[in-house]
Amino acid sequence: MRFEADTEIAADAEQVWAVLVDVPRWPEWTDSVTRAERGEPGPLTVGATARLTQPKLRPAVWRVTELTEGREFVWVSDAPGVRTTGEHRLLPLPDGRTRVELVINQSGPLAGLIGRLYGGLSRRYVRMEADGLRRRCERG
Repeated sequence: MRFEADTEIAADAEQVWAVLVDVPRWPEWTDSVTRAERGEPGPLTVGATARLTQPKLRPAVWRVTELTEGREFVWVSDAPGVRTTGEHRLLPLPDGRTRVELVINQSGPLAGLIGRLYGGLSRRYVRMEADGLRRRCERG
């Protein structure tokens, strides 16, 4: 199952990146996350972890598997029968704005069932995250 949302933000990629990788502050700008805790101090890097608590979902630990500083990070969370991958991409636009692409992919033997049960929620949450990020970055 795949869920995606994108938005264009009236802020440069550096500013958007700073907000996006400050994971513990996500609850300040998206109602889809009620608590976010980093597993270790310091900048977000490959191997870093974060525990997210979201309404109507079990808390999940996410591990960064790919990161291109200032442009993209991908992380995964594993649960019995399903692996969820979250992709976060920034594309600088010529006029100084930034296009943000957020994607959730679910795979594994239970991915279809989980998608049917929670697909609407996942779709709403990824949209809330894109819209919340835009509002936070444009507010300054």
